Amino acid sequence: MANVYDVKVAIVGAGSAGISIAARLLRKNRQLFGQVLLIDPSDKHYYQPLWTLVGGGAAKVEDSVREQASLIPDGARWLKEAVDTFSPENNTLKTKEGSTVRYDYLVVAAGVEIYWDQIKGLKETIGKNGVCSNYSYDYVQSTWENIRNFRGGTAIFTQPSTQVKCGGAPQKIMYLADDYFRQSGVREKTNIIFASGLPNIFAVKKYADTLEQVIQRKNIETKYRVELVEIDGKAKKATFEHLDTNERFTLSFDMIHVTPPMGPPAFIKKSPLADADGWVDVDPYTLQHKTYKNVFGAGDCTNLPTSKTGAAIRKQAPVVAENLLALMDEKPLKARYDGYTSCPLVTGYNKLVLAEFDYDKNPQETFPFDQSKERMSMYIMKRNLLPIVYWNGMLKGLM
Repeated sequence: MANVYDVKVAIVGAGSAGISIAARLLRKNRQLFGQVLLIDPSDKHYYQPLWTLVGGGAAKVEDSVREQASLIPDGARWLKEAVDTFSPENNTLKTKEGSTVRYDYLVVAAGVEIYWDQIKGLKETIGKNGVCSNYSYDYVQSTWENIRNFRGGTAIFTQPSTQVKCGGAPQKIMYLADDYFRQSGVREKTNIIFASGLPNIFAVKKYADTLEQVIQRKNIETKYRVELVEIDGKAKKATFEHLDTNERFTLSFDMIHVTPPMGPPAFIKKSPLADADGWVDVDPYTLQHKTYKNVFGAGDCTNLPTSKTGAAIRKQAPVVAENLLALMDEKPLKARYDGYTSCPLVTGYNKLVLAEFDYDKNPQETFPFDQSKERMSMYIMKRNLLPIVYWNGMLKGLM
């Protein structure tokens, strides 16, 4: 017989956003103990920002994962099932396992889906034949294997035209690879190509200017507005399509780091909560759903016009928690999110540009110096400090 759960707050997704919001709600309102239900089928929780460093041989993959059960906040319950359908007009959702959840309030924080199958041939060759990706716990170590064992030739790094988790990550691994190729003495016989579906290296001019200098210094060839559409691992050939002309061309490679296309999870895309593009349709400032007022969204699954990063979630979580509690008390929603996001752009070993900006692409920098300059201090912060902030601060609702 299918289970029925009656709760005050249902939170779909126990990733960065879901757990942070649950922890904040429970810290601020003890009456919610036992009334917050996190719904997520995964028994593992990943700190994905570390995967760039894992792929570059500068961190261990084991340090990026913890048991989900160890992170569920005190006072929250965990339903280890996958959501199938939403019925927001009835304040219910159903899981693939057949359970029904009835809620007073809903938070959707289900992340982004990786479309591995949208690039023809990718699933068959990922993790072998010189094809690697940092976008999976299962494959990230193959990136380091490829970089470490590279003996020269053509190394391609791709970025799709879709939104991706951490828009800077596809280029960060390329800069680490370039550094390692120089250290291992193979850079002179190597051609590095950055093939991106985007029109430029970065959306914010202040940081883009620095990255253009990095690309020039490292002698990297760039191809913009091109999308990887097919890969033949055995033949070591990658086919791209010009997004402006629809013409296709093929490049041979000795290694290729693929950033696959990404988009909203299928169960959100087909739901009444989605906008025309399939993302959870929320107000960009209050994070309240535009149609269903007892529903909020946070993180990568929303249509917020900003980069999808953990740093963005760190600023969104307090806004969702405060506005949800205000709604419960029938008070106005005063908390505001200004689109803040951050991308720690690793430009080599011990070098990092800390990009921070808002909806209007205006820099919103934390430190009292020019963050567009490459700095060792910022690299050390990313490698050593930010994981501690994540596990011990953000996920506990403390920061």
